[in-house]
Amino acid sequence: MSRDSARNTKPVETILISQPEPPKDKRNPYNDLAEKWGIKVDFRKFIEIQDITAKEFRKYRTVPTDYSAIIFTSRLAIRHFFRICQEMRITMPQETKYFCSSEMVGLYLQNYIEYRKRKVFYPKKDNKNTLFTLLDKHKGKEKFLFPCANNRKNDIPLHLETKEFDFSEVQIYKVVCSDLSDLKDIYYDMIVFFTPLGITSLFENFPDFEQKKTRMAAWGTTTHDALVGHDLELDVSAPLPELPSMTMAIEDYLRKVNK
Repeated sequence: MSRDSARNTKPVETILISQPEPPKDKRNPYNDLAEKWGIKVDFRKFIEIQDITAKEFRKYRTVPTDYSAIIFTSRLAIRHFFRICQEMRITMPQETKYFCSSEMVGLYLQNYIEYRKRKVFYPKKDNKNTLFTLLDKHKGKEKFLFPCANNRKNDIPLHLETKEFDFSEVQIYKVVCSDLSDLKDIYYDMIVFFTPLGITSLFENFPDFEQKKTRMAAWGTTTHDALVGHDLELDVSAPLPELPSMTMAIEDYLRKVNK
């Protein structure tokens, strides 16, 4: 139970989404939610992506063409990796293999390489393979490069180190906290977070922030854990089997409090 039961009985009239507003030419489910329930929904990015320049990259003394296999865990990593290659006039060899965390990430490579299944690997939904399973099958056969951000998770480097892979990791972009100082005196009934770094950004900008009657929504277990780590209480959680999207989870909550 919440330490402040009154928080969960007060109707929600304003929501802050800690992401940039979707493009105007695309359907925005949050706008649909706002119109249906007569509430105000604002967007504000809590984190920003900054480029690693070619000059900065050279300081790492990493040459991408020295590696026979590249590991990608996001489309953002793909974009920045090939941006740096272009800036440095590097052309990856045709025989380079790419190991991706999902089919969606793997297919995104079509924008940058001549796509052939025999050199793009990702876990299939119809079996129990994982990215680690695919990597293990090629241990000792490839030299791996893991392009990542400054806030990358530890799981992949830890696995590669434990299994004694021939690999290196290199930072290709930075994720930093946005300046939110203009929100100091603005109150929202609900704040929606999608990453742990969004919560870090909140407290970096407002070290004395107190939850009080503000409802918190979090996407994924790592974001939920970050809330708990800052002594905040979770009110809306997604995804869930019966609520696979954040807007569905928020609407389910609104049905309870905005009667």
